[in-house]
Amino acid sequence: MPEPLVEPALARLVARGVRRALGDLGYATVTELVLASGRRADVAGVDRRGEVVIVEVKTSLADLRADQKWPEYRAFCDALFFAVPADFPLPALPVDTGLLIADGFGAALIREAPRHPMVAARRRAVTLRLALTASLRLGRLEDPGRQDLEPALLS
Repeated sequence: MPEPLVEPALARLVARGVRRALGDLGYATVTELVLASGRRADVAGVDRRGEVVIVEVKTSLADLRADQKWPEYRAFCDALFFAVPADFPLPALPVDTGLLIADGFGAALIREAPRHPMVAARRRAVTLRLALTASLRLGRLEDPGRQDLEPALLS
């Protein structure tokens, strides 16, 4: 039987651990952030200085091999990380990104990500998109009938 590309339950656990770890480091995070390019970052966060990080979650080697879009995320963050479960074959991951080993409870920083600061206009746009996404999601929890606002505000 072929290895599944993505294991959704495992991906959710890894993302939760990443969010907990980034929160401990002072980042406010969201999952599944749709970028201006239309690509979707698994986890994105911003800290009080305005530094933006994106974390790409991979649950299997097949998932990594099938993904050719991750280099495009660099234009939308100051640092790009991969997060994987503990049994992931680490040598398969790109060495020019940060690395987190994560589970549902947290994440360990294995390799710091190289920094590539965004220009001010891009930083503003990404930060605004993060804020709007988080606010709209909170609003939907408080008032599920207002699903119509998100497309207009994020386009």
